[in-house]
Amino acid sequence: MLTETTNAQSELPPLVAQFTSSPRCSRQARQIAVRHLEEQGYPPASDASCTVALVVAELAANAVLHGRAPGHDFGLRVAVDTAAGLVRVEVSDAASAKRPPAMPPSSAPEGESGRGLLLVDTLAVRWGSAPRHPLGKTVWAEVSIGRPTVCNDA
Repeated sequence: MLTETTNAQSELPPLVAQFTSSPRCSRQARQIAVRHLEEQGYPPASDASCTVALVVAELAANAVLHGRAPGHDFGLRVAVDTAAGLVRVEVSDAASAKRPPAMPPSSAPEGESGRGLLLVDTLAVRWGSAPRHPLGKTVWAEVSIGRPTVCNDA
């Protein structure tokens, strides 16, 4: 189940969506984030869009894998700030006790998992987490972007 809303108060309204905590919906979160960036002038093949897609995919997958709580969804917020040249990605889940480490864990090259936060740490200008009230946490990352692509049909 998916519900989308936007905040009409800002010049570029953020994407805010709620998803069922499942791998399929994790993929949907990534696809919707890419579509949102395209609406803001960042084509799907642009560096900005590809980077944000990777960050959304990792944070959403972590929310589904580590933040799942029976009867609770995960939330996504993507806010584009063209003046600052940043996209802020926030993924919220219901697992208060399972906070990500302050630093990405080191992963053995032969390991099958554990690289998601390393990827986020590499791609993001900064990232972190915060408690979400009344339940859960929000993991966020800020990604540097350039100016949107402007199409002139002239």
